Amino acid sequence: MVEQHSLFGSQFEEDFLVRTLGTIAYQPHVALTELVANAWDAGAASVDITIPLEKGGRLVVSDDGCGMTRDQFLARWMTLAYNRVKHQGDKAEFPSERGGMTRPAYGQNGVGRHGLLCFADSYKVETWRDGDIWEFFVATASGEHPFVLVSEQQAKKPGHGTKVMAEVVRRLPDPEEIRDILSARFLHDPQFVVKVNGISVPLAEHVGLIEKRTLQTRDGVSVDAFVIDTTKSNRNTRTQGVAFWVEGRLVGTPGWVIGGQVLQDGRTKIAKRYTVVARSNGLLPYVRQDWSGFEDSDDVTAVLALVADYVTETFRKLALEQVKETSQDALREHKRQLRELPSRAKYEVAEFVQEMTATSPSIEPEALSSAVAAVIKLEQSRSGAALLEKLTRLPEGDIDALDRLISEWSVRDALAVLDEIDQRLSVIEAIEKLSSDSSVNELHTLHPLVTQARWLFGPEFDSPEYASNMSLRNAVKKVFGKDVANDAFPNSKRRPDLVVMGNSTFSIVGTEQFDSGGTNLTQMRDVLIIELKKGGAKIGRDEMNQASGYVEDLLGCGLVDGTPFVRAYVVGHEIEGRTEPVRGVGENPAKGRIEATTYGQLVRTAHQRFFHLKEKVPARYEEMSGQDLLRRVLDEEPEQLRLDEKTGT
Repeated sequence: MVEQHSLFGSQFEEDFLVRTLGTIAYQPHVALTELVANAWDAGAASVDITIPLEKGGRLVVSDDGCGMTRDQFLARWMTLAYNRVKHQGDKAEFPSERGGMTRPAYGQNGVGRHGLLCFADSYKVETWRDGDIWEFFVATASGEHPFVLVSEQQAKKPGHGTKVMAEVVRRLPDPEEIRDILSARFLHDPQFVVKVNGISVPLAEHVGLIEKRTLQTRDGVSVDAFVIDTTKSNRNTRTQGVAFWVEGRLVGTPGWVIGGQVLQDGRTKIAKRYTVVARSNGLLPYVRQDWSGFEDSDDVTAVLALVADYVTETFRKLALEQVKETSQDALREHKRQLRELPSRAKYEVAEFVQEMTATSPSIEPEALSSAVAAVIKLEQSRSGAALLEKLTRLPEGDIDALDRLISEWSVRDALAVLDEIDQRLSVIEAIEKLSSDSSVNELHTLHPLVTQARWLFGPEFDSPEYASNMSLRNAVKKVFGKDVANDAFPNSKRRPDLVVMGNSTFSIVGTEQFDSGGTNLTQMRDVLIIELKKGGAKIGRDEMNQASGYVEDLLGCGLVDGTPFVRAYVVGHEIEGRTEPVRGVGENPAKGRIEATTYGQLVRTAHQRFFHLKEKVPARYEEMSGQDLLRRVLDEEPEQLRLDEKTGT
């Protein structure tokens, strides 16, 4: 391997770490959940969280887990994106007195430990084990390191544990909300207690408890089943499912498979939302020595079957309630359109919603709403309701015009013509509204608009199948050289070659013809170059000279077949005074022409070629913004319902 010497290393912004933490850095309940998960991974039995009542107070998260030595802290905490699974495995680490316990670890990507950055840009860590306690002060930084160890101190202290603390300068958490969320996230293990401001939430008093039932087998084994609505989906589903408690201790790992029977797909919303705890002391004789599960027995089989039946029944009822709410919301959202349908059509829409939610109970409300809107439109087209409604509202003059239209045109032909006219008028109107704005990006906004208005520069460029052959591409690459990106030339006949340079965007396209001089080979006939300046930009002598140079270089590069005539247009918001707006290239015969033009001139030319048709239908485009017209032209997003259509008001 060849030894390499770096000339310059990477640098970090001061807020780099915060920006890469995602929701951990912006949502207090996520940040604190991650810190509690760290305590879980460290084999803690209890976690105490102190949340101040106002900003400026100190937030503390303390646990009785393994703690860390100085070397472990530096290797684990101070390593960016520390891979816990690689270095410590996928199981939690326990203190010696809890050596017989086991639990799956949450940590994987090494980001949760920085949860206190949600509240401040620096924090303190105290961690102790093997008779020593270390105090570390950590802060975000810029330059070569995204976070740094500012100071450290050592003292003597027995036991083990870790405490992290920070002054809350932003996003003060609500203690009650955090208590409810954390108790739901970690309630599956009774030997792991989380307290917020000194208060924990017992299972039977949890705010998310929606049902408690005592189940009993024929042989007299009793099971208390608790169903908890955790409200917020867990980031990790490995601890979701049915948790079995015996003598106040978790048996095995929670899951949605009981006795070989799959009760739920853990990826679904309902499986992530609810947790079931099955508590029984009658199964203690059947618990494996390492508490990894139950021994095979008739009593265990009976209990597992009983719990599985209960969970299946409970989730079926929950799904039905959810389906009912989702169905009612979807129909309520479209009540205005439903009201205008015939009775038969209303019944069919309602029946569709019922069948859709019954077959897909976990369907997203947005998806169901879209499906309902589509079915309503279908019913409207079947019944002709939408058309009849529009006809009843037509002014008398429009009725006469419609009668003439139908008598002289087929509806299909009329729509084809009107769609083409509307598309072209929308393009021109968008150019007019956006071209004077200096903040408008010519590459993503003005360029696609002008590209669709090629017919303004000559009828031969109006065909959607205009040519742009490889010889022209090679010539353009040579002329523009290193300023051309490798992907600047899309392989498509429906789009011109693009070159992005500085504050300009070039569109280059050519048309071809067969040589009538005897070779019968295809040669380039005309080349069109459109140089677009950004919105509000002026065209001066420098811009015209630059365009002339490009045309001369293109003609003289030796890579263009034939002797085409090059037409180049430099388009901007206005032309500076004393700037020659038109100049030729070559003489006897002329080989090219460069012309400065404004976006306004393009718009006026377009309106004149359309016989000022837009003036006859001004209301159609007046209320639409330039960006709305752009999205309409580029077909970027579907039309949205009006607010009054959504609310039915």
